[in-house]
Amino acid sequence: MADQNLEEELHVLMAEGDKDDFDILADAIEKVPVKVILTRAENGDVLMKLIHDKIPDLLFLDIILPCRDGRDCIREIRSDKKFDNLPIIVYTSIKDLDTIEFCYRWGTNLFVHKPQTYSEIADIVRKIFSVNWKKMQYYPSRNEFVLNP
Repeated sequence: MADQNLEEELHVLMAEGDKDDFDILADAIEKVPVKVILTRAENGDVLMKLIHDKIPDLLFLDIILPCRDGRDCIREIRSDKKFDNLPIIVYTSIKDLDTIEFCYRWGTNLFVHKPQTYSEIADIVRKIFSVNWKKMQYYPSRNEFVLNP
């Protein structure tokens, strides 16, 4: 994985219905040595409006969202060519194989089952932000697609 340029701002959008989950991930992101501007979409409808207004550099997407679930958002995003370069990190409490397979086949970049401890979250965040998402498209092989702490 390539190092992120420490001088560049990274615009990150997180589609997360649970405020506590957002706050915990936001806290871990604040500690990475990358300038991150983090925005929250609290449901799938807000997510789709926000990305149509301004495409972020990186999208964290929960599968379980109010209004429009993550699967519907992935289908809509990956069906629109203007989002071809948008990296999608699925960050969800769901870990069944059907969901993982769906996300892989629909072209998301990584799949993360929400870790249980803060240290695991911090480890995952460090791994994710070790990729320079602005400079490269990162599509790991199937055996590296699910990112574990």
